[in-house]
Amino acid sequence: VQLQASGGGLVQAGDSLMLSCTASGRALSDYAVGWFRQAPGKEREFVAAISWRGASTPYADSVKGRFTISRDNAKNTVYLQMSSLQPEDTADYRCAAKKWLYGTIWTEYDYWGQGTLVTVSS
Repeated sequence: VQLQASGGGLVQAGDSLMLSCTASGRALSDYAVGWFRQAPGKEREFVAAISWRGASTPYADSVKGRFTISRDNAKNTVYLQMSSLQPEDTADYRCAAKKWLYGTIWTEYDYWGQGTLVTVSS
């Protein structure tokens, strides 16, 4: 499955942004999808994930209550709605997919999209 992430941009602190992860090649409905981010000079970190049925949606503590992950299998797309963005959310965001169960560790994922850059100014 090929993944395409989009929706990044430059925003101000407190603004909202929605990222999209669209799949091609295979139906995304059989896959759990995770979002990960990596800021300059830092390690890649887990942001959020959604199980293949959408029933489970774990979040990193740093984004809980501000970010919402969802999926529309008819559109083969997973979304990450980000609200109350802060400068510390600035990073390259990437989506990834794995069969069935979600994971919170990036090495668990088999398929990766390219990154979309989110920059939050103070």
